[in-house]
Amino acid sequence: MTTRTVDTTHELAAFLRARREGLDPHDFGLPSRRRARRTPGLRREEVAELAGVSTDYVVRLEQARGLRPSADVVEALARALRLAPDERAYLFNLARQRPRNADKPATTATPPLARLVADLSPLPTMLMNHRYDILAWNSEMANLLLDFDTLPPRQRNAMWLCLMHPGIRDLYVDRRRVVREGVAHLRAAWAAYPDDRALTDLIAEFTAGDEEFARLWAERDITVNGRGSKVLRHADVGVFAVDFEVLTPLQDPDQRLVVYRAADDASQSALDRLCARG
Repeated sequence: MTTRTVDTTHELAAFLRARREGLDPHDFGLPSRRRARRTPGLRREEVAELAGVSTDYVVRLEQARGLRPSADVVEALARALRLAPDERAYLFNLARQRPRNADKPATTATPPLARLVADLSPLPTMLMNHRYDILAWNSEMANLLLDFDTLPPRQRNAMWLCLMHPGIRDLYVDRRRVVREGVAHLRAAWAAYPDDRALTDLIAEFTAGDEEFARLWAERDITVNGRGSKVLRHADVGVFAVDFEVLTPLQDPDQRLVVYRAADDASQSALDRLCARG
């Protein structure tokens, strides 16, 4: 048995044909045609009309004649064919184009993820978006960091807390590394979400208000760590270490689940004492 690499041009052609033929013309409210339909789905000229491109262009794409559609054309075809998010991503990959983020950035926790945050107790857990806005948390994370309910929504941002909040500024033993990793994440998010005005404004605020952030931002480091450890100095239980894991749900890729675990037995004892405070 041999395995071939993907011929993206031919797979793009086959995928477009399959999705076009799988559509029901009645769902689009298309006008009746004089000639009967001999094949299932939409006609090429109908897809072309819906996408705002020429029929000849659609024909050449479906015949794998070497075209590489632009990102705008891929987006138009995805809308015309009513592709689901995963199908849209597949089409962009085949066209070797980078999709624009179709959905608005998450500003509230998706209910299943909010329940998962609670269910992961007693592990300190929180849910964030790409801006580091904290969308949900469990009581263990609140005991570890602070009571997020006491903060205005605008200040419920992990980077803002690390830079601006006195209690959180002093929490991290290796604060410089934590800030550096946070800046790298925000720079990567800034490139992935170039139209996110709120993110741009947040970065401008940090750059103007914190010299360390401004210096690190200028270095253009984009090394993002989804796994690692942090040493914390907590006022109630002293110094201890946690390992962290950052998970991205497939259904909600703009939301990130952050889970802390004790790094050793002594740290587990410290976390247990924090959790016992209720």
